[in-house]
Amino acid sequence: MSLIKNQNKEKNEMEFNVLRSLYSNPGFTQRKLSSHLGVSLGSVNYCINALIDKGLVKVRRFKNSSTKQKYLYLLTPEGVIEKSRLTLSFLERKNAEYLRLQNEIESLKSELKDNQVESYK
Repeated sequence: MSLIKNQNKEKNEMEFNVLRSLYSNPGFTQRKLSSHLGVSLGSVNYCINALIDKGLVKVRRFKNSSTKQKYLYLLTPEGVIEKSRLTLSFLERKNAEYLRLQNEIESLKSELKDNQVESYK
Protein backbone atom coordinates (compact mmCIF):
# COMPACT_ATOMS: atom_id res chain seq x y z
CA MET A 1 0.00 0.00 0.00
CA SER A 2 1.37 3.41 -0.87
CA LEU A 3 2.45 5.78 1.88
CA ILE A 4 -0.29 8.32 1.08
CA LYS A 5 -3.03 5.67 1.04
CA ASN A 6 -1.76 4.32 4.36
CA GLN A 7 -1.70 7.82 5.88
CA ASN A 8 -5.26 8.48 4.66
CA LYS A 9 -6.40 5.16 6.10
CA GLU A 10 -4.82 6.01 9.47
CA LYS A 11 -6.31 9.52 9.39
CA ASN A 12 -9.77 8.13 8.59
CA GLU A 13 -9.44 5.54 11.34
CA MET A 14 -8.38 8.22 13.84
CA GLU A 15 -11.28 10.46 12.81
CA PHE A 16 -13.66 7.50 13.06
CA ASN A 17 -12.41 6.63 16.55
CA VAL A 18 -12.63 10.24 17.75
CA LEU A 19 -16.11 10.77 16.26
CA ARG A 20 -17.33 7.47 17.68
CA SER A 21 -15.95 8.24 21.14
CA LEU A 22 -17.29 11.79 21.21
CA TYR A 23 -20.69 10.63 20.01
CA SER A 24 -20.94 8.35 23.04
CA ASN A 25 -19.02 10.59 25.46
CA PRO A 26 -19.32 14.29 24.51
CA GLY A 27 -17.91 15.32 27.89
CA PHE A 28 -14.59 13.54 27.36
CA THR A 29 -11.63 15.81 27.85
CA GLN A 30 -8.91 15.59 25.24
CA ARG A 31 -6.70 13.93 27.85
CA LYS A 32 -9.38 11.31 28.63
CA LEU A 33 -9.96 10.75 24.91
CA SER A 34 -6.22 10.34 24.39
CA SER A 35 -6.07 7.73 27.14
CA HIS A 36 -9.24 5.97 25.90
CA LEU A 37 -7.91 5.69 22.33
CA GLY A 38 -4.30 4.98 23.29
CA VAL A 39 -2.89 7.85 21.22
CA SER A 40 -1.00 11.00 22.10
CA LEU A 41 -2.74 14.08 23.41
CA GLY A 42 -1.28 16.08 20.51
CA SER A 43 -2.82 13.67 17.99
CA VAL A 44 -6.22 14.02 19.62
CA ASN A 45 -5.92 17.81 19.70
CA TYR A 46 -4.92 17.91 16.02
CA CYS A 47 -7.76 15.57 15.02
CA ILE A 48 -10.41 17.45 17.01
CA ASN A 49 -9.30 20.76 15.52
CA ALA A 50 -9.47 19.25 12.03
CA LEU A 51 -12.97 17.91 12.75
CA ILE A 52 -14.02 21.35 14.03
CA ASP A 53 -12.59 23.00 10.88
CA LYS A 54 -14.54 20.53 8.73
CA GLY A 55 -17.73 21.40 10.61
CA LEU A 56 -18.16 17.87 11.98
CA VAL A 57 -17.72 18.78 15.66
CA LYS A 58 -18.70 21.88 17.58
CA VAL A 59 -17.41 22.89 20.99
CA ARG A 60 -19.48 24.21 23.85
CA ARG A 61 -17.81 25.72 26.90
CA PHE A 62 -19.23 25.58 30.36
CA LYS A 63 -17.95 25.96 33.89
CA ASN A 64 -17.93 23.05 36.24
CA SER A 65 -18.31 23.31 39.98
CA SER A 66 -14.63 23.98 40.62
CA THR A 67 -14.84 27.08 38.36
CA LYS A 68 -12.59 25.53 35.75
CA GLN A 69 -13.54 25.72 32.10
CA LYS A 70 -14.81 22.48 30.64
CA TYR A 71 -15.70 21.66 27.06
CA LEU A 72 -18.43 19.59 25.52
CA TYR A 73 -17.64 18.18 22.06
CA LEU A 74 -20.83 17.71 20.07
CA LEU A 75 -21.15 16.11 16.67
CA THR A 76 -22.94 18.29 14.15
CA PRO A 77 -25.53 16.67 11.85
CA GLU A 78 -22.75 16.47 9.24
CA GLY A 79 -20.53 14.85 11.88
CA VAL A 80 -23.14 12.16 12.56
CA ILE A 81 -23.40 11.47 8.81
CA GLU A 82 -19.60 11.30 8.49
CA LYS A 83 -19.41 8.99 11.52
CA SER A 84 -21.93 6.69 9.82
CA ARG A 85 -19.98 6.78 6.55
CA LEU A 86 -16.72 6.00 8.34
CA THR A 87 -18.45 3.22 10.32
CA LEU A 88 -19.59 1.57 7.09
CA SER A 89 -16.11 1.90 5.59
CA PHE A 90 -14.53 0.48 8.75
CA LEU A 91 -16.96 -2.47 8.77
CA GLU A 92 -16.28 -3.23 5.11
CA ARG A 93 -12.51 -3.13 5.68
CA LYS A 94 -12.67 -5.31 8.80
CA ASN A 95 -15.02 -7.79 7.10
CA ALA A 96 -12.58 -8.11 4.18
CA GLU A 97 -9.74 -8.69 6.67
CA TYR A 98 -11.86 -11.31 8.44
CA LEU A 99 -12.56 -13.16 5.20
CA ARG A 100 -8.85 -13.07 4.23
CA LEU A 101 -7.94 -14.48 7.65
CA GLN A 102 -10.57 -17.20 7.37
CA ASN A 103 -9.16 -18.24 3.99
CA GLU A 104 -5.60 -18.21 5.33
CA ILE A 105 -6.62 -20.34 8.34
CA GLU A 106 -8.34 -22.87 6.09
CA SER A 107 -5.30 -22.95 3.81
CA LEU A 108 -2.98 -23.56 6.77
CA LYS A 109 -5.23 -26.31 8.12
CA SER A 110 -5.24 -27.96 4.70
CA GLU A 111 -1.47 -27.70 4.58
CA LEU A 112 -1.19 -29.42 7.96
CA LYS A 113 -3.58 -32.14 6.84
CA ASP A 114 -1.58 -32.67 3.63
CA ASN A 115 1.56 -33.03 5.72
CA GLN A 116 -0.23 -35.50 7.99
CA VAL A 117 0.10 -33.34 11.09
CA GLU A 118 -2.55 -33.62 13.81
CA SER A 119 -5.23 -31.01 13.38
CA TYR A 120 -4.94 -27.72 15.15
CA LYS A 121 -7.31 -27.34 18.11
